[in-house]
Amino acid sequence: MITVQKFGGTSLSDEQGRRHVLRHISRERAAGNGIVVVVSAMGRRGEPYATDTLLDWIGANGNALADRERDLLLSCGELISAATLCSLLTREGIPCVALTGGQAGIITDGRYGFARIVKVDPAKILEYLAEDRVVVVAGFQGMTEDGEITTLGRGGSDTSATALGAALRASVVDIYTDVDGILTADPRLVDDARPLAFVSYEEICNMAYNGAKVIHPRAVEIAMRAGVPVRVRSTFSDGEGTLVTHADFVRGQNGWADRTVTGLAHVQGVTQLAVDTLYGPSDVQLRVFRSMAKNAISVDFINVTPAGVLFTVSDADAPLAVRLLREMGFETRVQSGCAKVSVIGGGMNGEPGVMARIVEALTAKNIPILQSADSNTTIWVLVAEDDMVSALQVLHTAFGLHLVP
Repeated sequence: MITVQKFGGTSLSDEQGRRHVLRHISRERAAGNGIVVVVSAMGRRGEPYATDTLLDWIGANGNALADRERDLLLSCGELISAATLCSLLTREGIPCVALTGGQAGIITDGRYGFARIVKVDPAKILEYLAEDRVVVVAGFQGMTEDGEITTLGRGGSDTSATALGAALRASVVDIYTDVDGILTADPRLVDDARPLAFVSYEEICNMAYNGAKVIHPRAVEIAMRAGVPVRVRSTFSDGEGTLVTHADFVRGQNGWADRTVTGLAHVQGVTQLAVDTLYGPSDVQLRVFRSMAKNAISVDFINVTPAGVLFTVSDADAPLAVRLLREMGFETRVQSGCAKVSVIGGGMNGEPGVMARIVEALTAKNIPILQSADSNTTIWVLVAEDDMVSALQVLHTAFGLHLVP
């Protein structure tokens, strides 16, 4: 069997973390598994090899690097991690080889900075695994058909890991991070957030897209299409973490029947914009959203009615969005300082009363709902940012998430 292990920057940034990484690799190797390790750049902004540090370096040195050369520089952090880990494995007597993303067979399109994987050819990795080597792959990067180095964007190392897992038909992809799996809410904001033993692909995608930062949603989508299980685990413990797999498997686990809601997620820094269309030209809605698209402004939380258009943008995009709307002659109401709170769970599909419980819980705490929307697995509410933490806490209790075993 083949196991893919991905280690993030915090796992590799100091000697203690690297000792834990070696321990996890040695354990899987002792179990007789072929091991492919995907690594991120070491550390966070300010530490010498972190991706954000390299971006700051560009800014401090002309800030004029072309996209191609920018990807060349940004790929260096993961290469340093791969070479460092190979040195440590060799010292421990573990045969290994370090590969760039391209050498590992990750072929991408040519969109520098946010390339998409076109295909993965794992032939070289399989050759090294047959030689009983641990294969260490630089994450976050690939190569075009004509040999140009590309990077995959934020969360790219997660994507590298699940793409390789799918191509290698791995038994599991282990995503090691600094938290012990996926929790019911952000533990920095909700004291009694609980770890989840099992989550469906659909649920974790929704959690990730709505602000949870444990794993990148694009990585989950790749794993879901290939049917490769993913475990989100802590580098610093031997816990099993959270298994991410098909919904049918999750439904079969003890405790699922009572789990209408799986978890909460949140996004801060949101501005709500409202445009009255009742007395405007008939194409107001088209003009509003065409203008946002033309100016690369991402819109969210969209409500369109004959009387108006209501949507949100990030605080960073809000000044431009407001200016564009007013230049078109539209009266625009602006509500800044908002946050989106998401209530997520595969068990809410077809379950009556979920929205009523949300409204009841928030009303009891005098938290106004500024806007809402829903899908079959998620209900979103927009609240004032000042109310966000209270909203998360009261909803966590209202759905019994503090009681998750």
